[in-house]
Amino acid sequence: MPIAGILSGALVWGLIWYPFRMLQAGGVSGPQSTFISYLLAMLFGVFMLPRVCRELPRAGWWAVLLVFSAGWANFGYVLAMLHGEVMRVLLLFYLAPVWTILFSYWLLNERLNRYGYSVIALSLMGAFIMLWEPKLGMPFPQNFSEWTGLSAGMGFALSNVVSRRAMHLSVEAKSVSIWFGTVVLTAPLLWWQGGLNLSGINAESWELLFLLGIALCACSFAVQYGVTHMPANRATLLFLSELVVAAIASYFLAGEAMGLREWAGAVLIVSASLLSGKLYAK
Repeated sequence: MPIAGILSGALVWGLIWYPFRMLQAGGVSGPQSTFISYLLAMLFGVFMLPRVCRELPRAGWWAVLLVFSAGWANFGYVLAMLHGEVMRVLLLFYLAPVWTILFSYWLLNERLNRYGYSVIALSLMGAFIMLWEPKLGMPFPQNFSEWTGLSAGMGFALSNVVSRRAMHLSVEAKSVSIWFGTVVLTAPLLWWQGGLNLSGINAESWELLFLLGIALCACSFAVQYGVTHMPANRATLLFLSELVVAAIASYFLAGEAMGLREWAGAVLIVSASLLSGKLYAK
């Protein structure tokens, strides 16, 4: 079940770029669509609120850290993808396994064996092969969007580790924290841009936003179940299967062909995911 939860999240996020792209083409900006879809996810998850209201007052700093790390991971990813070079943003975001090694060592005392480091290196090699464009240079942040993508990847890694560490919090509380964090961090940018323009959203866009809200509600719950019951490094490796889903989806939905390089990277990522059960020293 934890593996199924993680892979379902990778499936959703490997496909979710397409409806966000459709919304942007329909006149709904990235910050607007992010704010509304996560707010709708909170509404669809309202049945979780009674338990969450009992837990959060005594949850402590772990809940606060989860709110801001997960919120920034989601919002920062969308923001970077809208304004930066897609391939570079993805590459910087998917350095997450490196940050997970550090965070899980400091906060969880998870120690990789030499075999584990090899599996991490295999997954990163697959991501580099799929995403790196030599003409764009080495994957160092060059502008604000790229720094945003890198920091969103760090937030993603930290949120996975914190979710694993905060075992006293229920899956429901963790899911609501993610939705709430994304909404809270998106709100200032929306305010700076002039606020929500609900009258400019047509019926088709509202239907798509409602579907996104449902998908995010179910996906967040499944993912939080997965990262709560699985070592953080292994969970992050399994999340890399999102790249494989995104590559296949871009072929069928956007007509972007998968070449030999993409297939080779996908094979390495899937191989690392299959080997991820042997990351740790006994």
